[in-house]
Amino acid sequence: MTAKAIPARMKGLNRAEICDQNFVEFVKEWEGQVRDAPAQAEPVLPGSALDARGFVELLESQLVSRHLDLMARVLRVQNKVFYTIGSSGHEGNAMVARATRHTDPAFLHYRSGGFMAERFRKLPGMDPVMDSALSFAASAEDPASGGRHKVWGSKPLWVLPQTSTIASHLPKALGTAVAIEQARRIGHALPIPEDSIAICSFGDASSNHATAQTAFNAAAWTAYQKLPAPVLFVCEDNGIGISVKTPDGWIGRNFRDRADLDYFHADGLDLAAGYGQVQAAVQHCRRTRRPTFLHLRTTRIMGHAGTDFEIEWRPLEELCAVEATDPLLRSAAVALASGLYTKESLLALYEAMRKRCFAAAEDADSRPRITTLEHVMAPLAPYTPDAVAAEATRTAPHERRVAAFGSEDKLPEKLPPRHLAIQINNALHDLFCKYPETLLFGEDVAQKGGVYTVTKGLQKAFKGSRVFNTLLDETMILGLAQGYANMGMLPLPEIQYLAYFHNACDQIRGEAASLQFFSNDQYRNPMVVRVAGLGYQRGFGGHFHNDNSITALRDIPGLVVGCPSRGDDAATMLRTLAALAKVDGRVTMFLEPIALYMTKDLHEAGDGQWLFPYPPQDEAMTLGEGRVYGEGADDLVIFTYGNGVPMSLRAARTIERKHGWKVRVVDLRWLVPLNDAFIAEQAKTAKRILVVDEGRHAAGVGEGVITAIAEAGYRARPFQRVVGADTYTPLAGAAFLVLPGDEDIVAAADRLA
Repeated sequence: MTAKAIPARMKGLNRAEICDQNFVEFVKEWEGQVRDAPAQAEPVLPGSALDARGFVELLESQLVSRHLDLMARVLRVQNKVFYTIGSSGHEGNAMVARATRHTDPAFLHYRSGGFMAERFRKLPGMDPVMDSALSFAASAEDPASGGRHKVWGSKPLWVLPQTSTIASHLPKALGTAVAIEQARRIGHALPIPEDSIAICSFGDASSNHATAQTAFNAAAWTAYQKLPAPVLFVCEDNGIGISVKTPDGWIGRNFRDRADLDYFHADGLDLAAGYGQVQAAVQHCRRTRRPTFLHLRTTRIMGHAGTDFEIEWRPLEELCAVEATDPLLRSAAVALASGLYTKESLLALYEAMRKRCFAAAEDADSRPRITTLEHVMAPLAPYTPDAVAAEATRTAPHERRVAAFGSEDKLPEKLPPRHLAIQINNALHDLFCKYPETLLFGEDVAQKGGVYTVTKGLQKAFKGSRVFNTLLDETMILGLAQGYANMGMLPLPEIQYLAYFHNACDQIRGEAASLQFFSNDQYRNPMVVRVAGLGYQRGFGGHFHNDNSITALRDIPGLVVGCPSRGDDAATMLRTLAALAKVDGRVTMFLEPIALYMTKDLHEAGDGQWLFPYPPQDEAMTLGEGRVYGEGADDLVIFTYGNGVPMSLRAARTIERKHGWKVRVVDLRWLVPLNDAFIAEQAKTAKRILVVDEGRHAAGVGEGVITAIAEAGYRARPFQRVVGADTYTPLAGAAFLVLPGDEDIVAAADRLA
């Protein structure tokens, strides 16, 4: 329909109303040749790979998607619907749902209404219209997120809810595909069939995002090495990203000839013509187990969202040309030309679907919504202390431990006290014995045993299928972790340095840690992320190897962060972190102070006071439990963690001698969440308080400690804070100008005196 063909009365309507009327008028005015209706199993049109039954069902799925969009635009202004990013123009993605199984994990673009409606057919008794209406209405009865956000998701249909579709879901989709194949290699029973594939849809604009590119690169890198990775990347190319157009031919040019990323193109605007290529792409991916790129032609009508008034920035003639490519118009032509529908029956179906969607929306509007903060947060950070404690103290099979460590005499509890790196290594061996589904991976972790040899011997003991190197890409390392977690494994990814985590932070903040929240605790991402970090490395480093930016971790909702300062604490903490992942599905992080890895002495060279015995298998550290040195000493209480613990203990000896005080040092051990009650209890009898925080002055851990003390009513206590400077860490000896030291702690005590 051209601009001149639009009646004057329609130019004042919004584009949703115009697209709605376009369909009705198209059907009424259609004058094509009608064939004899095919049987259900016959092609809907000659030469089509889609049979008549398939077309009828796909058409219905398209109509479900379209009328949900139309309903949302109408009811949003009445505050009955709270989401208007629609799927109009993308309804052809229903073909992908039809050609795949409901047990193929799907990570979907937000324009996936057609896909969802069609996938609902895979399980009898489910209603895509009502479920979607509840989600649009932010109802507490929404089966996907419980009313927390409008997401496409379903536990029984294996659609994992996405909080963002600007490419951040591509790494974990690839990770899931790799995990499907990894399960066979480690003898792990999958929750889905072994020949499943992972599906990941996204827009043409999103394909340019760095996070998308890292997934494409990793997929090709995997395929190049002949490692199976059955992921179906579905690029829904509508030619525009909000208002920025994708150059014509760019997606095809960019992906058609990529080695090790097998390219297929399908017309998503035409069910009869496009289904064969969609089916071919799916079958290729499933059969070859290779990364497959399906370039699906789509369009976008009715704007990016309800607030996008395209008429204000896009020429009317251009809008009309786009609306003329509406896939529902082509589906209407196929429906009429095939003889499967008359004009009357097709319009009746169209109006019946409108009625059904509005009825569901009105019903959803009457359902309960979230009204309390407790309800909002319920799935964010589940914690069952007794079950976690029982799991953390459950011992690994003895025979496995003997085999892993080499002999009965080499069991770590029978050896002399050792330093932090060795005890972490011992604890990792034990976790591998305890959990056969455990995987450890990252840069240099295998043969080399990590930059600091913390993972030395693990690959030899447990083979390359469980301990392996990855490409140098933190985003993909954390994407793999999510994929393995999705398939029921326990991933222990390593991020080589804390500074490198910031490159990939969104994989934890935006994706892994949010999954329980946005799926109403139906999906979980259990993992223990090991990160070497903090400062004080002598003779090495600079900022990228002495990063003290801890606030980036403390700002992630639901994340657990533990930071040990000594070897025995590291072992008992790791047991608890793994139990939190296994029992409560938590995303946890083990922050390892690099400078303490090899530390053996505390006060003088050779004193061996920072060597500790390996704790018995049935000991574990409770979440939030701190360690207190000098219980009952109240003259000065020092709160600290990590490197600050041995520094504070050394400084305490000087302070006690200098001022005659009794000094208590409190090792927080858990940085997220901080145990406010424990902090307040330690502050209650303190005459003076000192917070030693190796984070930065403007953003560290100390603010949380001081807040806990103040809110407990102890704000009148004299206190000082010893913190790092607000700067990046320089190289060599200059690093110690910006990080707190023993003498800074003593000087702060002098000020308190």
